[in-house]
Amino acid sequence: QVQLVESGGGLVQAGGSLRLSCAASGLTFSSYAMGWFRQAPGKEREFVASITGGNTYYRDSVKGRFTISRDNAKNTVFLQMSNLKPEDTAVYYCAAGAMPLVLRAHVNYWGKGTLVTVSS
Repeated sequence: QVQLVESGGGLVQAGGSLRLSCAASGLTFSSYAMGWFRQAPGKEREFVASITGGNTYYRDSVKGRFTISRDNAKNTVFLQMSNLKPEDTAVYYCAAGAMPLVLRAHVNYWGKGTLVTVSS
């Protein structure tokens, strides 16, 4: 049974930083593209960042502020978020699937999400 468990969400002021983690189990972690999506209240779930092998992908609005990384030895993917803005407020979901993992259609597995709230 595949499990993706996110952690690290919380409340932060605008301009602050958070680091999200996603621990994966039940899958051959290194064989999957890993990524993060987010869903703000009343909006659709959207791509944030993904990593596959040596390649990373980001949505334009987070480029230069967010960094995705992975530790295949620990079956964990991270999202370092800096200079956070109120518009980054959302539930952040960990995802595993097919490269480049930039569309919801690419996702095979979802985590349950962790809430990030950025106050102005």
